[in-house]
Amino acid sequence: MGELILVRHGETEWTLSGQHTGNTDIPLTEHGEDQARAVAPLLADRTVGLVLVSPLGRTERTAELAGLTEYRVTTDLHEWDYGGYEGITTDEIHRTRPGWDLWTDGVTPGDADHPGETPEQVGARADRVLDLARKALAESDDDVALVSHGHFLRVLTARYLGLDASAGSLFKLETGTVSRLGTEHDRPVMTAWNLQVPESVLRAELRAKEGSGTV
Repeated sequence: MGELILVRHGETEWTLSGQHTGNTDIPLTEHGEDQARAVAPLLADRTVGLVLVSPLGRTERTAELAGLTEYRVTTDLHEWDYGGYEGITTDEIHRTRPGWDLWTDGVTPGDADHPGETPEQVGARADRVLDLARKALAESDDDVALVSHGHFLRVLTARYLGLDASAGSLFKLETGTVSRLGTEHDRPVMTAWNLQVPESVLRAELRAKEGSGTV
């Protein structure tokens, strides 16, 4: 049986600033695009049979640059709906709500299109994605790749391991990374986490491209 491969999209301006980025369609930065390209060698020895991607530009672009060009857009893979906290940093939230924690407190409601989600609601979406992935994994020895967002993939990891959605707080996940979920003795386990091409290698590759005129 294959493994479940998690790809977090590359860097955006809002990941740099720490603003909560749910359904706002923020594009990748130039560095984020480099991160996405650097995902490809991390998947070079894998056979990926199914790729599911969140319906936002930053995830679709990450999939394409990573070489995962044949993918299915899956609505349930979208990021946590932050409601009234969309575009707001944690520090800003703490000014009016000291001690607030996304993982236990959820978010304040937003407008009709962004009502916000509780951790349990995000967990329910993650469970539906896992059902799709497990079906594909049971039918083939190929891996299944999910290209999505930081908080959502952390919730999904918690649910995969049989934990409450709020346990996603334990799994810090960086932009432009690859992680893997598998089994050991029929138990769900993490087999790799936060794999990433080192920044020094990324910079060296960029200098080489500039020198050859291919950038």
